[in-house]
Amino acid sequence: MTTTPRRSHAPDGDGRDTSRDGLRNRVEAHVLTHYAPLWRAVHGNRWLHRKTNALLTDVAVLKAPPRPNPLSTMAPYTSWPSLTDRSYVGRHLPPDTAPHPGRPTPQRAAELFRREGTGRSCPRSTALLPAFAQWFTDGFLRGHGLGGDPRRTDSPHTINLVQLYGAGEEVTACLREFEGGRLKSRTVRGGEFPPLLCDQGRIKAEFERLKPVRWDDVPEPLRDTVFASGGDRAHAHIGPMLVNVLFLREHNRIAGVLSRAYPAWDDERVFQTTRNILVVMTIRLVLEEYINHLTPFHFRFILDPMRTVRSSWHRENWSTIEFSLVYRWHSLIPSTYRIGGRDVPLLHTLANGRIIEERGMGPLFDDLSRQPAGLMSLFNTDPLLLPIEARSVEVGRELDVASYNDYREHFGFPRATDLRQVSGDPVVREALHDLYGGVDELDLYVGLFAEDARHGSLFGNLLGRIIGIDAFSEALTNPLLSPRLFTAATFSAEGLDILRRTRSLSDVVHRNLPEDDGRYLVSLGTKHASRGGPAEDGVRTAARHRRVRVAG
Repeated sequence: MTTTPRRSHAPDGDGRDTSRDGLRNRVEAHVLTHYAPLWRAVHGNRWLHRKTNALLTDVAVLKAPPRPNPLSTMAPYTSWPSLTDRSYVGRHLPPDTAPHPGRPTPQRAAELFRREGTGRSCPRSTALLPAFAQWFTDGFLRGHGLGGDPRRTDSPHTINLVQLYGAGEEVTACLREFEGGRLKSRTVRGGEFPPLLCDQGRIKAEFERLKPVRWDDVPEPLRDTVFASGGDRAHAHIGPMLVNVLFLREHNRIAGVLSRAYPAWDDERVFQTTRNILVVMTIRLVLEEYINHLTPFHFRFILDPMRTVRSSWHRENWSTIEFSLVYRWHSLIPSTYRIGGRDVPLLHTLANGRIIEERGMGPLFDDLSRQPAGLMSLFNTDPLLLPIEARSVEVGRELDVASYNDYREHFGFPRATDLRQVSGDPVVREALHDLYGGVDELDLYVGLFAEDARHGSLFGNLLGRIIGIDAFSEALTNPLLSPRLFTAATFSAEGLDILRRTRSLSDVVHRNLPEDDGRYLVSLGTKHASRGGPAEDGVRTAARHRRVRVAG
């Protein structure tokens, strides 16, 4: 079906029709991306900053009805089991069981994501962004298909660093030294690294409970380079591997601080208190560095448990299928990494811990911080990752995820009536029209990445809205942030001091380089990025000749 265009005013400068963005949404975006002196004044007053922080967090999360959601993937109706059995994936909208015979197959839809050559670069973000994003979300956006059922998950539904410590006490025990609260590690040229998972290509007996995903796809020569880790995807590629090594080092560093400060504590107390500290440290980095980088706003969010806990949306988290689909940022991952002055194809960074050992932690963080990430868009995913794009579309179909337009309406945007309201790029619009016929049949997953980035953001309106709702409520409902728990009894006086002094990934990196006293660039943002500035132009040049392939 092809929709009839209804344009209430001329499109803005990038060619996209903004008539269906909604007046309130446009006003809010304008205020938050303009008037820098006003926002600097807000930051300069601690009381006002905290009040505004609480208000804007509420505004972001309450763009959709707050939890508990009435449905999960258990059934299309509400029941006591569906409200309590968290082995099922949550969902914002009921399943859409209507037939959609005009939609393309997942494999054809995946061609909309195919990158040609090196692809297009993001003007705002470095290659460290997808590395950190994948690492921290791998802890709670865990793969669907538990027991072969796509509705099921083993997610903890909160940030608890499963990717470092493993899911369950038996898995965690494989990784612990049981002395001084430490995790197992080994030293390579003065630097600390996780133990190796394998010996002569076979998983060691001590790590038999660790089950990396797609292990059969890891080439035999690389298996002896893979690190033992609690996360089943921590070996995926160089980005999450690098961040996981950093947080292992930080765990053992903090455990040493606590052991010296509290010599009467046993191993178990040191380990558990260290984990508490590291979980909240991660939440602070997610909120104050990562989320502040993602938004184009002049306002800077801060971690403030005392005010957040009073909010009406402050309910136990339950990760949703929509949040999982939103966070598949494959187009941010470069096709080639520039490491130590040489180009390394993405394929050669998969399950290859040797790169990290040979290059070194500080230099490798610097390498990723000096290379731009890919541009978040269609036509910009490395072909190596296209099967994952196809599977993402397929998962949405298997779980009867509602359409892109249904989610626009649910999350506070008017329904789009024309593809020009999704993208200002004629090549994107033509490809979508050829495959879907119009906007009403768009899969959520495709529509999210077809949207033009707005207001200097990294992504379009709907994707940004869902990120804001679920990311804040995911992080800020963590039990360790409860005012009753956010005390020295939970973290120790030393632990609270560590949390106060940690404001960036750079802080964590530079106190964990025993093999190297150099100073390195550690940044999610490119040095030439400007907050609130224009995003890179659309995908028309590199994508123009691809339309026939996608439509075929």
